[in-house]
Amino acid sequence: MPFRSLLAAAVLILPLTAMAESPNIVPGQWQFSSTTSVKGDVPIPDQSDSYQECIVQGDLDDADFQFLEVEEGCELLEHNVSADGVDYKMVCHAEGGEANIDGRMGFLGERVEGNVNIDTESPMGQMQLETTIEGERLGDC
Repeated sequence: MPFRSLLAAAVLILPLTAMAESPNIVPGQWQFSSTTSVKGDVPIPDQSDSYQECIVQGDLDDADFQFLEVEEGCELLEHNVSADGVDYKMVCHAEGGEANIDGRMGFLGERVEGNVNIDTESPMGQMQLETTIEGERLGDC
C-alpha cells in the first residue's frame, strides 16, 4: 500500500464496531472535513480533504457501521465506543514504514469533531501528523 494511502486510511477511519447503543449522530446528509499538519524533517504543506455522506438510521443501528473501511495493512489495536464518541488506537504498515495512530471523535448530534495523532517512521524519516476532523449535518438526504 502506498504511504499516502496509509495516511488517508489512518486519518479518516472512525470505527464504530461493537456498539451497544446508537451513536449520538442525527441521520441525514453530512459534510466531513479534515486538515492534516505534518511535522518532520521533510517540509510538507498542510493537507485538507472533505467529502459528503448520507447517513441513515439503519446505518447507525448496524453494529458493523463504519464511516470508512479499514485499509489493508492496518490493524485496530483498541477501541472504546459510546453514544458520545469513539477513542481508538491503530497500527498500519506500508512500503518500508509503520504508523501508530491515536484518535478521538466526539459525536455531538448534528456535529462531530475529533483529532488523530499519527507517529510514523517512513522512508522520508520520522514524522508526526496531527489531524483535526469536523463534520456537520447539512439536512436530509
